[in-house]
Amino acid sequence: MPEPRLDVITIGRSSVDLYGQQIGSRLEDIGSFTKAVGGCPANIAIGTARLGLKSALITRVGAEQMGGFIKEQMVREGVETQGIATDPDRLTALVLLAVEAEGVSPMIFVRTDCADMALSEADIDPDFIESAAAIVVTGTHFSTPNAEAAQLKAIRIAREAGRKVVFDIDYRPNLWGLAGHAAGFERYVKSDYVTGKIKPILRDCDLIVGTEEEVLIAAGESDLLAALKAIRAVSDATVVLKRGAKGCIVYDGEIGGDLEAGIVGQGFPIEIYNVLGAGDAFMSGFLRGWLRGEEHATSATWANACGAFAVSRLLCAPEYPSWTELEHFLRHGSKFRALRKDETLNHIHWATTRRRQWPRLTAFAIDHRKQIEDIAGDKADRIPAFKVLAVKAAAQVANGRPGFGMLLDDKWGRDALFEVPKDFWIARPVELPGSMPLEFEFSQDIGSRLVEWPVDHALKVLCFWHPDDPQRINARQLEKLRTAHDACRKVGRDILIEIIPSKVGPVDDTTTARALEQLYAAGLKPDWWKLESQPSPAAWAAIDAAIEANDPFCRGVVLLGLDAPQDELERGFAIARWARTVRGFAVGRTIFGEAAKAWFAGTMSDDEAVADMAARFGALVGIWGE
Repeated sequence: MPEPRLDVITIGRSSVDLYGQQIGSRLEDIGSFTKAVGGCPANIAIGTARLGLKSALITRVGAEQMGGFIKEQMVREGVETQGIATDPDRLTALVLLAVEAEGVSPMIFVRTDCADMALSEADIDPDFIESAAAIVVTGTHFSTPNAEAAQLKAIRIAREAGRKVVFDIDYRPNLWGLAGHAAGFERYVKSDYVTGKIKPILRDCDLIVGTEEEVLIAAGESDLLAALKAIRAVSDATVVLKRGAKGCIVYDGEIGGDLEAGIVGQGFPIEIYNVLGAGDAFMSGFLRGWLRGEEHATSATWANACGAFAVSRLLCAPEYPSWTELEHFLRHGSKFRALRKDETLNHIHWATTRRRQWPRLTAFAIDHRKQIEDIAGDKADRIPAFKVLAVKAAAQVANGRPGFGMLLDDKWGRDALFEVPKDFWIARPVELPGSMPLEFEFSQDIGSRLVEWPVDHALKVLCFWHPDDPQRINARQLEKLRTAHDACRKVGRDILIEIIPSKVGPVDDTTTARALEQLYAAGLKPDWWKLESQPSPAAWAAIDAAIEANDPFCRGVVLLGLDAPQDELERGFAIARWARTVRGFAVGRTIFGEAAKAWFAGTMSDDEAVADMAARFGALVGIWGE
């Protein structure tokens, strides 16, 4: 048997979870929801992938947008999707839930004849099962004959191939038909039928994980110690008992008369915010250790820590830690019992779980308002159409290649925003053009604007910042920058901060780096910086040092153009390209300036304008290099 290429395959539920955003409200009173992948196996697949394991999921989703969301999110998370089947006849499962009080989360399972419960033996590919070191089977999928047969087939194949079998008991009475639709949060209903389905599975398992209630239902006992002994009587598996805020106990070998006589990991006292998904985060952490041969105490510590992250945050899988985040927490801990209030951890979480990476970025910037209004004159009503032409030019140059983007505004660029290719990076300005001190355009309430933006759109804010400006000016500007920064973090959007010190005062090799240091010291950690070309390699070295010392997770720098001619930009590119933090450029008037003048004057056609801008953008892309 060849060595496995995957660490783990999880099998069973996948859903779209809709979380009420108003904390402390009944489901009846929820006014808005946020969306995430859910379902025990789907959560574990994501959780283990974030911790560095090679994971995969076997499930079914509907042939609709929610099924598409699950598959696309799995790809973004690095989860192998070969085992995700699309069911043309059934809808993807949904779960609606709210955080009504600490530890109380009413939920509604919308799972009538849903896609994942239609999983069958035909969905279990022997070669795929054999490609993993372990499989995870889950309790809910023993509740119907077809799904049960699928998991039993997977277990047989795994055992014959010498692979590990992990059982997450995952008992939800509602999904076994033992509670009404309103009782989705119910944790335990005694059932001989359920025990009869689950208990025979135990003998084929290498690892069994469950809460106290789940251990009771698996064993068919009413006493916890008796239940553990009953499990040991039929299985030699390692048994992990999850005990919520008390952590866990791991049992290997004989189980004696003392419930506490097991292996425990380090506990983490934290404030409970939402208990949903904590068990799946726990399992992810334990599997990271168990599959990598760590001591049980280490695996249990990692599991407890992952569970702590989950219960301290709102969502399930989106809140699970990355390996970098977990390592930082284990080394340094947190001064906050509510981990969601720890800005350092939140930044690491945000930066290490971003939806998409941009190692290279060449962007056409046409977010200009005043400059293009000056060119258009009394033909300002035609500006939206010109910006659509700019999008066509950029798309022509990109020709489906990765690493391209645009800066577009909400004032004149709304039509163009709908035309931008879906794989483009997009940033949208919020500053009032020319304002110093900085003011926002349209509204000072940035957060309410961001909620309406697509999740992949970045906020761009231009601030005329110079490190030697009077403190009273920079303090006011800093207040606006912090407002934009905090709004982006709150609603999950990238922020690009553009500063142009040379427009404010004299500059040397240290000016821009000093400006960055000031903004970092104020607590700002933008995803991107947009900076002007620097006079020397020494200036870029200082910028590199400032970024790497203050935020090694920064996506990087893009160069602005300042309407410079192409040969001048080429010289600036040559100096910047060796800098470790520079990813590309976002240039505007050098590309569109001449075409705009001619097009608004009526001496250039639409096609000619597109061709002119495409030629200029393409030339800069070529100069920057692949």
